[in-house]
Amino acid sequence: MLSIAILAVSAWAGTCAAYAQAAAKSQGEAVVDDETQTAVADYNAGNFGTALKEFHDAADRGNRLAQFNYAMMLLNGEGTAADVGEGRKWLLKAAEANMSHAQYVYGKMYDDGDFVARDPAVAHKWFLKAAEQGHVQAELALANQFLDGRGTPRDNAQAFIWYKKAAEGGDMTAQYVTGSFYELGGDGVQRNLNVARAYYAAAAAQGDPAARLKYRDLSEALQKEAKKQPSK
Repeated sequence: MLSIAILAVSAWAGTCAAYAQAAAKSQGEAVVDDETQTAVADYNAGNFGTALKEFHDAADRGNRLAQFNYAMMLLNGEGTAADVGEGRKWLLKAAEANMSHAQYVYGKMYDDGDFVARDPAVAHKWFLKAAEQGHVQAELALANQFLDGRGTPRDNAQAFIWYKKAAEGGDMTAQYVTGSFYELGGDGVQRNLNVARAYYAAAAAQGDPAARLKYRDLSEALQKEAKKQPSK
């Protein structure tokens, strides 16, 4: 299987068909049309050839969820031989229809250089579009680009803004990094160990062992600091 499809379908969504149902809510779709719903059922039943045709027909009528799923099936070679050119075309259609997850996946394709020449600047454009819609993974990707100066000039202040948004959206990595910004201060961020501790606690609650250690260390530091304060 091709890497972008594995990421977009398996790691992020389970299957492209299952993703269609979840995305209907997250993308503000009022209705997933009957043919897309039927395609979802056929995909889940393993009838990939039938699902492929149904996704195609719904995609051709402009359903952006179907466009995304059809693209993923083409890229992944499910129900047909892999067709990267067609897969990219339909993924772009979904992205241009303002589907934030399609925008993120399309940006990641260019950020990683999968199926296309690597172009972080193009990736940045699509990450920004998705992030502005509240797509948490795009927010994290955008923050990483600002921190690294990849596809955009390096800007730690902007990186912090997007890490914090992703952290508030529940991303464990972003919670840890946001905690680090507050722990160290600088780049327009006022040092605040209590706030840092709260972000580390959130990441630790999701199983980040480094965040657990940071939470413990800051808790001890704050306790020592409190003991030094004169009693009133």
